[in-house]
Amino acid sequence: MTVVVADEPVAYDILLSGTSGLSGVVRSADTGDPIAAAAVIVTDVRGHVLANEQTNAFGEFGLVGLVPGTVTLAVTSPKHRPLVQPVDIGADGTHIEVEPQPQAHLRGTVRGGGVPLSDARVTLVDSVGNVVATTTTGIDGAYAFSDLDSGSYTVTATGYPPRATEVAVSVGVDGLDIELAHTSE
Repeated sequence: MTVVVADEPVAYDILLSGTSGLSGVVRSADTGDPIAAAAVIVTDVRGHVLANEQTNAFGEFGLVGLVPGTVTLAVTSPKHRPLVQPVDIGADGTHIEVEPQPQAHLRGTVRGGGVPLSDARVTLVDSVGNVVATTTTGIDGAYAFSDLDSGSYTVTATGYPPRATEVAVSVGVDGLDIELAHTSE
């Protein structure tokens, strides 16, 4: 690079590219199937993006021009939980396999007297009692929670006397409907 300097000092930063790389495969942790079109991002210790690309149809990626050392790898996919981990890149490059966990979801309808209830408050609590999320049902009584870890949860709907239902969530649960009614009904 040529830099022309007049009669005053000039500060000029030069970014050197590396001669190493990072390649690998992204597979779903539950099935082992390759994940196509997952975003693979490599950042340095300051959080600057060094390289990024999407996986191919076989879940493969290959990033070149990296400097050997420790970087942070982030992998995202619409149906999987984001995965972030440190990776040591060797002088001759590094090959890794990463397995993001699938996103679980929970959807259903809150009803009262057989009719869908709008504006019911639905709370999702994990197995140790932490509130994971809260939402309000739509006009059709529907509610949804996404981006969940697999596990046991308690769902509580309020607006009428509350009713709690325990549910085990794996990859996804559709149709967990909750019937609410006043105690005299």
